[in-house]
Amino acid sequence: MTPEAYKHLYREDEAVGWLCIDSALENVYGRKVPRHYGPLCGIHFMVGGTDPIDGASIYDSDKQEAHHHIISYGMSELYYNEEKAGADYSKWGFEFTFRLKPFAGDVKDPLWAVHVMNNLARYVFNSGKWFEENHFIPARGPIRLDTETEITGFVMALDPELGRIETPHGEVSFLQLVGITNKELEKLMQHPTTTAVAELISELRKDNPLLITDLTRK
Repeated sequence: MTPEAYKHLYREDEAVGWLCIDSALENVYGRKVPRHYGPLCGIHFMVGGTDPIDGASIYDSDKQEAHHHIISYGMSELYYNEEKAGADYSKWGFEFTFRLKPFAGDVKDPLWAVHVMNNLARYVFNSGKWFEENHFIPARGPIRLDTETEITGFVMALDPELGRIETPHGEVSFLQLVGITNKELEKLMQHPTTTAVAELISELRKDNPLLITDLTRK
């Protein structure tokens, strides 16, 4: 798409990329309304700081088993930007997602998971290094603080339902954070390759096709 065609199709006050994410979610959830958290709602995730992502939506899904499906907004180009029209990738080229089985310690929505997304986003923005499928991330402890969960890291997989989309600003992959146990993490640390991560994800999919994170998994 050329900048001229872009200017003809969109208004300067349109959140072009945001609407593309919403459209992808509508394909999965129809008219179901998510709970959205972020600066646009007057809510900040980090007191005293600026959040790298602009917000996150949480859907309640009953596919496979009941879980929360969390999607970030802000790793891709969200707003009108004719200079980015027709790019190969939209900003960093991805958004984070996370599927979490309801946990007894979460009285309300698991906004700690959005904090995790913000911390990872901050790393990307500060370092200039981005995430891709089959990357893994040590959390240096339980992914949910103040718990005894054995989930101490993440692998990155393409979200089984959202996959990839093409937007006027370029491609966006929905990269799902999948919690892994300390034993699984230690094994990856010994063989830190994308092939090893892909094999682990394939193994996890056998009993868990949607790659839902369960904090009680041993």
